[in-house]
Amino acid sequence: MHSSSPAPHDASLRQDARTIGLIGLAHGSSHFFHMLLPPLFPFLIAEFGFSYSELGLLLSVFFVVSGVGQALSGFIVDRIGARPVLFFALASFAVAGFTAASAGSYAGLIAAAVLAGLGNAPFHPVDFTILNKRVSPRRLGHGYSVHGISGNLGWAAAPIFMAGIASATGSWRVACACGAVLALIVLAVMVIHRDALDDRAGAPGVAAPAPGAAALQAEHPLAFLRLPAVWLCFSFFFWSTCSLSAIQSFASPALQSLYDIPLTTTALVVTGYMLCSAAGMVLGGFLVGRVARLEKTISICLLASAALLALVGLQVLPGMVALALTALAGAGIGIAGPSRDMLIKQAAPAGATGRVYGTVYSGLDLGFSLAAPVFGAMLDAGMTAGIFHGSAAALVLSVVSAAFVGIGVATRRRVVAAA
Repeated sequence: MHSSSPAPHDASLRQDARTIGLIGLAHGSSHFFHMLLPPLFPFLIAEFGFSYSELGLLLSVFFVVSGVGQALSGFIVDRIGARPVLFFALASFAVAGFTAASAGSYAGLIAAAVLAGLGNAPFHPVDFTILNKRVSPRRLGHGYSVHGISGNLGWAAAPIFMAGIASATGSWRVACACGAVLALIVLAVMVIHRDALDDRAGAPGVAAPAPGAAALQAEHPLAFLRLPAVWLCFSFFFWSTCSLSAIQSFASPALQSLYDIPLTTTALVVTGYMLCSAAGMVLGGFLVGRVARLEKTISICLLASAALLALVGLQVLPGMVALALTALAGAGIGIAGPSRDMLIKQAAPAGATGRVYGTVYSGLDLGFSLAAPVFGAMLDAGMTAGIFHGSAAALVLSVVSAAFVGIGVATRRRVVAAA
């Protein structure tokens, strides 16, 4: 008898799919915990009488802790590896959920936001380090796509999960506790399948570190901060996240106010936006390998989304059309997502994966931390249309940053080709 063994291609496909799936689950959990508290805002207002500005400050605390922690965690990931940091992050989410469930005041919710921010901090350095080291180059674009899709699905699932449990049980505290249990389940899955997350052992077909990696590691650990591309990518994430924050946190009450749609209906807009974005990312994963100038894909998609949001803010549409166009704007964001992540990879120097992704993605946290209270204050002041106009303007500014990153990457390629 002859024993049969899987073909190398099939084995590689299974290994890549397993790693991509696990990272997708982890990233979805991260985005789920971005939304631990926002779906519960009506319940918190009813119990404590908080204003939207105060609730926006909870998000600011979360993202300030996450942003500072994200930049620092990149160094930790480069030093000790991504896998143990991932386990710590998921455990922090569980503690945050239980802390929120037991909170008896604003201070208790602040503590939960701090713990959740601490858990959220390492995810992008962890995720991209593992993907870049474990997934075959030919499937990396799809890995980025799944990474983005899972994050949006986490965002889309959280309002249904959190508000649904709170409504069904009559207690927002039960919803927070259930979120904590969910984090523990995901942590158990990661521990069981930990071999597929070992970034110290690259998968077959993944290129070894470039010769420049050793030189970079011999430099000062902060040397990468001198690169303009790092700060342009940071700027891109800051502005695009300001736009997302406006829609994610305040589109529902803004649509209710502008178009007189019941809040029970407008609550679906965030889920619709995230699902459209997830669908867009499927297409975006295929475009990555077919478009040479990634910034062109990013620019076209984000400008189209900006135009839709600006139109909604003009208050000239039928109510349900406005809701649908707000959700559809998420598709443009989604299509641009994989191209965005690949553009960052192309702009980053070899040997500094964790540090670069940690610094660049901290722009996301800064955007959330500053935008949430600003847009919340606008809503309190009756500047409701500004939620959509401000979101559109932020997308336009993010396109400018992406264009400069793309120009830099193209210039570097020409220099290398001419050498």
